[in-house]
This record gives sequence, C-alpha cells and structure tokens, in this order.
Amino acid sequence: MASGKPVGYAVVGLGSISQVAVLPAFAHSKKAKLVATVSGDKKKAEKFAQDFKAGDAYSYDEFSQCLENPLVEAVYIATPPGEHERYAVAAAKAGKHVLSEKPLAATVKQARNMVDACRRSKVLLMTAYRKYFEPGSLMLKKMITSGELGRIDIIHTLFTELRTFGDNSPDWLFSKKLCGGGPLTDLGVYCINTSRWLLDEDPIAAAGISWSRDRRRYKEVEEGIAFRLDFKSGVVLQGSAAYSAAFSSFVHLHGEKGWAELAPAFDFMEERRISGKVGGKWFAKTFHLIDEFALELDEFAECIREGREPEPSGKQGLRDMIIIEAIYRAVKQRRSIAIQY
Repeated sequence: MASGKPVGYAVVGLGSISQVAVLPAFAHSKKAKLVATVSGDKKKAEKFAQDFKAGDAYSYDEFSQCLENPLVEAVYIATPPGEHERYAVAAAKAGKHVLSEKPLAATVKQARNMVDACRRSKVLLMTAYRKYFEPGSLMLKKMITSGELGRIDIIHTLFTELRTFGDNSPDWLFSKKLCGGGPLTDLGVYCINTSRWLLDEDPIAAAGISWSRDRRRYKEVEEGIAFRLDFKSGVVLQGSAAYSAAFSSFVHLHGEKGWAELAPAFDFMEERRISGKVGGKWFAKTFHLIDEFALELDEFAECIREGREPEPSGKQGLRDMIIIEAIYRAVKQRRSIAIQY
C-alpha cells in the first residue's frame, strides 16, 4: 500500500474509554482510519460503527472474521486487561499490528505472551501510553535531559479516583482476574511508566503498603496503595494510587537545581499546568487541551508504514507489569524486594 494511505484500525472493546476517547480520536487523526468495531454485543458494535463511520461491525465471536478483513491492518484493544492477551495473540497470528490499552495485560505471563506472539509474527506491538506525545510531559522530560533541574533526587507522583460502593463503575475494575489488581494496575501504571520514561531508567527495588476500607467492593483488589521504587542512579520514587480520593494526578520532580510539577498529569480532559522553581526563579506554563489519542493513533500508524519499533513498545508495557507484580509481592511480604527483569 502507498505510504500515505491511512492505516485501517479495528477497535476491540467498546467501553467508556473507547466511547469517550478512542473512537472520537479518529476524526482528528491524519494517518489512521476506523474501519471496524468489535464488541460482545453485536448491536452495540453496529451502533458505534454507524456513529463513527466504520464500515464493518463484529461481535467478539466474530473476531476471526474481523481479522480476515483486508482493510484491518491494526487492532486497538480496549477490553479489560485480562482479555488483552487473547485478542492480541489472535491478531498477531493473522498478521495484524497491535495497539493495546494499558496495562498491557493482567499478569506478567500474559504480557510476555503478547510480546512473544507479536515478535514471532513480525508485527508491531505498542502500549497505549499517551504521555509520550503530550506537550506538558515532553517539556518535563526536556527539563531533565537538558540538565535544567540538575540531578534528579526524588519523584513524587499520584493518581486517584473516587469509586465508592454503588456507583456506576464497571465490575471488571474490581476483578483480579480481569484487571490484575486495583488502582495500581489501572492508575498507578501511569505513575510508573511516566517516571521511567522521564528518567530513561528502570527501578531496581520496590516496597509498598496497600489498604481496603470498603470490603463490600474491594474484596479481590486493593482500594489504595502507596509504593516506593528505588533506581540505581539514586533516585527515589514515592507513588500513590487510590480509588478512595477525589480525581487528581501529578508528577513532582526534585533536582539539585530546582523542582517542577506537572498537574494534572494524567487526565486527558483537562488542560495541563507545569510550575516550579529553578535557580531561585518561579515559572509556570499552561498547555491547552489536545487530542492525545489521535497523536497516539498517528504515531503507531507511522511506525507501521515506516516499519519501525513503536515507543512505547510492548516491551515497555511488559516491564511495567514486572514492576507492578514486584510491588504487590513487596506489599504481601512487607519488605523491600529486588526487581528482576
């Protein structure tokens, strides 16, 4: 196909993230085109295919037929994490490229299977981390790489949402099998991946403590968690993720020459603000709303057309799962443990 032709995507899983962000993003994309929708409810798939101008709609049971569609070059997987593996492996075997929502999977084993399947089939696998394309995050990373903040010493980062018993949260969020964990896998993964990306370094040790006050809802997964990651360079990360506090997120960096904070850090529906103090001088900058999902779709489409490895790759998503499982082990064992990649 001509390099300038948009890449055809099928979106698998039509829950809230697809409805609010992924499907609308195709209208703002320059290099990606929605050609199919896939849902457990065929009528739902047909409705959204019509609403967002996709040519075809399939049920989950018809996924093999979707993969036979020559217009489908890539799949965007937005099902619960515990179901990512089955669709990613099937897509890879059919020669389709895979863009998977975060976390990459519910377990390290599932994530590794996804990476291996895509490698064997020589298709690309990208983990859907929007921060790599968002201007506020890019400014923060530039401040680090340029040395403007000096050597980074401490990172504080947080992502919280309020999900109380009886609200309209989907049940799968509280299923260990489907989600792999609680807010750590759903929200804390942003704190982990963004910090690793900013530092261009992986942590070597993990510790943490978790809590569950509301036992009616939080039977299988934690309600909140606080964790620490230690890096070989000496950087210490203090992170928190919870379903028991108001919607909020930030990344706060402390260096030798100053500090900087991005807040909100992870919400895609609010403008971003960076503020801080470097060399004794205060600064602040606001970034207006952009469609981060369209940037993500376009980047993966470019990688497909140019035959280059995407960043963030599936391997990065796998590393985050290894770190998350290490944090959970540290919580259970009540001690700091080494992270083995």
